[in-house]
Amino acid sequence: MPRHRPLLILNVVGLSRGLVGADTPNIAALAGRTALHRIEPMLPAVTCAVQSTYLTGLAPRDHGIVGNGWFDRALSEVHFWKQSSHLVQGERVWETARARDGAITSANCFWWYAMYGSSDVTVTPRPMYPADGRKIPDIWTHPPELRDSLQSELGPFPLFKFWGPAAAIESSAWIAEAALRVRSRSAPTLTFVYLPHLDYPLQKLGPEHPEIADELRAVDALAGRLIEAYESDGGRVIVLSEYGIESVTEPIPINRVLRDAGLLALREERGRELLDCGASRAFAVVDHQVAHVYVRDPVDCPRVRELCQRTPGVELVLDVEGQAAMGVDHPRSGELVLVAAAGAWFSYGWWLEPRRAPDYARTVDIHRKPGYDPCELFLDPALPLVEARVAWALFKRRLGFRSLIKVIPLDDHLVRGSHGRVSDDPDLDPILIAPTLHKNGVLAATDVRDVILSELFAP
Repeated sequence: MPRHRPLLILNVVGLSRGLVGADTPNIAALAGRTALHRIEPMLPAVTCAVQSTYLTGLAPRDHGIVGNGWFDRALSEVHFWKQSSHLVQGERVWETARARDGAITSANCFWWYAMYGSSDVTVTPRPMYPADGRKIPDIWTHPPELRDSLQSELGPFPLFKFWGPAAAIESSAWIAEAALRVRSRSAPTLTFVYLPHLDYPLQKLGPEHPEIADELRAVDALAGRLIEAYESDGGRVIVLSEYGIESVTEPIPINRVLRDAGLLALREERGRELLDCGASRAFAVVDHQVAHVYVRDPVDCPRVRELCQRTPGVELVLDVEGQAAMGVDHPRSGELVLVAAAGAWFSYGWWLEPRRAPDYARTVDIHRKPGYDPCELFLDPALPLVEARVAWALFKRRLGFRSLIKVIPLDDHLVRGSHGRVSDDPDLDPILIAPTLHKNGVLAATDVRDVILSELFAP
């Protein structure tokens, strides 16, 4: 007889308190028979930083994940969406649990920084990038043989439904089915599952759009399937989210502001302007509603700070002391950290004319862009026959020709939802639903790890 009942930690991205209700009947029913808590938003309220805090109980200053990406000063390069577990400094919750009871096992299904980690089972996206420029959907698993067995049963992981203009419920459905197969084969004590679906429509349409009700029902159905599977066998379920998404209308082109001040260095390649991070006196790595501004010479910091404070849409400019107060004072952070005002977000672009934008600007390229680009969720409405262009480019790739799929718009005003700042609207707060909490209240993000342990070791 197992000493601990199986525990599912289900991460429904973008599910804020104000969205739990009639359109999420399965999640609302779980909250009704347990307890729903608000989680105080942390800075930055972005995926990689929040997940790392939930799993370690540490602030970004301690675990080192100051965003979804940052500038590596030694390499003079920006790195976004890296996957190695070793980037996170701190003990993961399953390691803590295993130290208390060596019989405890764990599975990580798509929570970030999963590769080469200590969970007993891991499933995470990992595309293939052949030398001919293609991006082929695939996953990375531990144990390695799980990769082939999952994709033979479920089909290839639908990578292009996971991110990009075609992002849709199919990727979350694949993850849910993979998690159920991991459960039946390995019976892990702790299982972490990531359902990203709500992130896409909330950013594309905004939280007030009438179609959001349908998207809520779709992700709730997946959550309900997982909840029922665990509870029917005597398991327990925690549902949580990382952040809420607020309506936005104002992009802040912070790198253009720095360019106009003569602080940005650019390199021209074949008529296009590329950001030269290492040569720039100051530039910004943007991440939704937070931007890290890296200043090469400390002498420039007062000037850059004043410039950023005068920029419309910027609410906070945090120096080292300000970062310490918010728990983001880590060597990976910029000399300055900017936080957008309500309704605003940071765009990454620096070019003044569309024809001078780098070639990757009009493509889905999450690793090459030195900042997060939510325009990758859209097809450019200004392009005629845009879907036919995509089909033609894919056909040429199948024939072996190199072909850029240049269909992403450069109009930042298309974006309708964002996150990252600490909002003062409690309906935008992330949530945690767990059975061992006996009354509703408010949790710090650093408390989540202990809630998981309490639930795991509860009688």
